[in-house]
Amino acid sequence: MPRLEYNDLVRNTEQEPSVIIRQRVEAARLIQHKRLQSFGLYANAQMEHKHIKKLCKLTPASIDILKQAFIKMNLSARGYDRIIKVAQTIADLSGIVQIEATHIAEAIQFRNDFQTISRK
Repeated sequence: MPRLEYNDLVRNTEQEPSVIIRQRVEAARLIQHKRLQSFGLYANAQMEHKHIKKLCKLTPASIDILKQAFIKMNLSARGYDRIIKVAQTIADLSGIVQIEATHIAEAIQFRNDFQTISRK
């Protein structure tokens, strides 16, 4: 786990209650089930490239960010697909149909954070 910054530790903002988080997760799982059931899948993580191409709707801005990341991060096809799958899950949790630029950016950040942690 990355170390907390001081400001994060003393922040007085209210956190999202776990009941609300659970509701969002359950709603996202239902969205995924409906989208994937005709392929015999139940979660975004199970999608292959052919499913991603058919089912994941990216906005033009999200495509631009993904293209930049592909080039700058020297992504493999597998890494590219993983970012889209995570971004789709983030969109599902937000109840948004299309994958937006912020979803791609957040998925890329998760990837970078994971790689940083796994190197330590």
